[in-house]
Amino acid sequence: MDFDFQWLLIGLPVAFALGWMASSFDLRQLKRERQDSPRAYYKGLNLLLNEQQDKAIDAFIEAVQNDPDTTELHFALGNLFRRRGEFERAVRVHQHLLGRADLKAGDRDRAQLALAQDFMKAGLFDRAEAAWHALEGTPFDGEARLALLSLYERSRDWRRAVEVARVLDRAGGGSFASRIAHYECEIAEEAEAQGRTEDAEAALQRARKAAPSAPRPLALTGQRFLRQAQPALALAAWDTLRERHPAAFLLVAGDYAAAAAGSGAVDAARAALESTFAQLPAVELLQALGRLDGEANGLPRLLTHLQHNPTLSAALLMLEEPPERWPSDAWPALRAAVAHAAKPLQRYRCAACGFEAQHYFWQCPGCLNWDSYPPQRIDAL
Repeated sequence: MDFDFQWLLIGLPVAFALGWMASSFDLRQLKRERQDSPRAYYKGLNLLLNEQQDKAIDAFIEAVQNDPDTTELHFALGNLFRRRGEFERAVRVHQHLLGRADLKAGDRDRAQLALAQDFMKAGLFDRAEAAWHALEGTPFDGEARLALLSLYERSRDWRRAVEVARVLDRAGGGSFASRIAHYECEIAEEAEAQGRTEDAEAALQRARKAAPSAPRPLALTGQRFLRQAQPALALAAWDTLRERHPAAFLLVAGDYAAAAAGSGAVDAARAALESTFAQLPAVELLQALGRLDGEANGLPRLLTHLQHNPTLSAALLMLEEPPERWPSDAWPALRAAVAHAAKPLQRYRCAACGFEAQHYFWQCPGCLNWDSYPPQRIDAL
């Protein structure tokens, strides 16, 4: 049977036309799908900007259903769930992203970061820890280690906190020496409470080595010497603290006076306390000087301080003494201190918006309501 080439000439154009029509249909369908997906996305974005989160979530879910391969929509949807406190749904979205084999490396890291944030917000700290560890060596390594540091601080796992802080310190993103010193001091206090004196001493040595000028290791070292009945060594540690950090020295001023009384160095300690008081007049130093001089001998100094610094703390110290021992001009100084402390507390508060002022207003300056200020002052914190 002879083949008729005429049919070939007719069939080729027909096949070409059918193929062109099919491809045009597919292209129109693809174009329409792509148009539908951004439309739903922009609708959700518009709703989100208008603070209509419920409707925005519905729009994003619709967009994800129309185009399941769009990673950005998944990220937007997961972040919305997390912000609303729907952590379980946020976890499912981000775990779905991580389960995709075609996900790019950068998007995989972002999904892992979002998942770790989900676990942290949900209070699932063990899962959060594992998720943060999975980000080590990625572009989010620094952020992950900072999150781990916060997590270990919250759980009071000071040894792991030290490890992470040392890694961050070596990375050059900032100095973590002060934090490391605090962590080692926490370890030292725990060891001291458990009777492990050698471990406590080793932790304090590491703290001083990590941050030689930090105040807390010096304060704890002096307290440890005082507990060991070595007041001279305690005074030496606290003298260093007093010279470097006068404000932090206030925390141990009373112990400093006790150590001086126990070591026979009362005169030197009094001179040191008076010198510090001259540059930093504080009630704690007055109390320490009172221990060395006797309460009666310290009343003139306390009155002078009260006259120049009318604080409630100084007034309370004076009130603790019997009135018959007060100097003659103690009462006016006490009255001035109480008046000075009470003045900021005597204020009016708007019943509508809570705006506070020391003067009475018929119209509230905050919410502009009339007669919203009760005429009676409030004087409580």
